[in-house]
Formats: sequence, structure tokens, C-alpha cells
Amino acid sequence: MQAHEFEDLNYFEACLPIEEMARRGYDTLRFGPMKPVGLVDPRTGNEPFAVVQLRAENLRFSSYNLVGFQNHLKFPEQARILRMIPGLENAEFLCFGQMHRNTYINAPRVLDADLRLRAAPNVFIAGQLSGVEGYVECIATGFLAGVALAQQVAGAGFTPPPRSTALGSLIHYTSHADPGNYQPANISFDLLAPLENPPRAIARDRRARRARQCERALADLQLWIQTLCTINSAFGATDARHG
Repeated sequence: MQAHEFEDLNYFEACLPIEEMARRGYDTLRFGPMKPVGLVDPRTGNEPFAVVQLRAENLRFSSYNLVGFQNHLKFPEQARILRMIPGLENAEFLCFGQMHRNTYINAPRVLDADLRLRAAPNVFIAGQLSGVEGYVECIATGFLAGVALAQQVAGAGFTPPPRSTALGSLIHYTSHADPGNYQPANISFDLLAPLENPPRAIARDRRARRARQCERALADLQLWIQTLCTINSAFGATDARHG
């Protein structure tokens, strides 16, 4: 489908329409939403060439969602293409896919590390509007904005989560990324702080390196939680004494 003159198809790389992925190469979809890795057919013991994931939309299991099949195609073309998938030849489509535009601010330019607007310190920005992508990431930044607001109300300075953690890496990204090319981001190992002087065997083994990063993150997160509890207890006691 061709874009209209007024449309700027600046796609988010982690959420591309299926036709754009197909345009990029024969195997692109097989390494994306149709990735078959780990799904072995119990009848044959073979891994399929490609798969389509169906997610139940209700408790009756009477309707399903095609996971990862966002697209920018006209509705008749969607029906034609999707019915080419084995098993969906006679599918009834209750709702066709549509692309949507995400709105987000240039966070590194206007936000502090505590998710407050520099120009309006009483305004906190979190979730997709701050430039993070994904349900968990949006919830996480909302939680951090709530922590920052609570500490501000209590008169305590913001205690950011350690840079080594996923929480810390998210807000580090929103406040330190290049403002000239700021793009939405999911949490990934690329956002986490690298290990400092890891043993050579771990430095060369990506799986071992990531496991060590996770261990460090969990340990640092636990210390941060303990710090928050200490701060909350201290300010709670102060409030009680003063009625």
C-alpha cells in the first residue's frame, strides 16, 4: 500500500508492518513474527518452516488475534493475504489491522532523570509519551514517576534505580540518549550498563555475560528497594511526630 502525500512512514523498527518486513527479504518474516524456533510438531518431531501465533481474545476462545501482524494494507488485501495461511482459508475476520502513530516527546531534551519536565518541575512524563515502548516498560516508567513524585512530596531527593538495572537503564535512556535522533526503545541488554572488567571467559560468551548482568541487576535492585524502604520509613516517622 502506498502512503498518502501527508503521511511520513517513519516506522518503529521493533514494530514494522508485515509488508515492510516482507519487502526487506525472503526470510525476514521467518525471523520476526513467524519465527518457528523451539516449536516442534509433536506428530513429526520437525520444526516448521514458519508459524503464525494466535492469541485468544476472550474466555470462550471464539476469537483470536494474529500476533505481530500489524500492517498498512487495505482491508480486502488483508483478507486475501491472510487467507493464504494454511488453516485460515475460511477464517472470519472480525476486525482488520490498522497502523497507528505513537506520539512521544524528545525526552533527553526536556526531561530530567526523575521524569520531570525541566521547564515545569511539577509535571512528570512516563509511559509511551516519554519514548519507551512496550507494556512492561510503560508500566515501569509510570512506577518510577510515582516514586519520584512521592519523594518530592515527602521532601526527599529522588533516588534513581541503579544504572545496572532495567529500570535504571530505561530512565538513563530517556534522559541521556541523543536528542538529535531520539527513537522509542524497549528494554534490551544493549541498554544495560556493560560489565566492568569481566573474566575473559565471560566476556567472550554472550550467554554467560548476560547471565552475569542479570545477577548484578537483581542484586542492585534489591539494595535499591531497601534504600527506598529506609527513606520512606524515615519520612513516615517524621510526619508522625509532627502530626
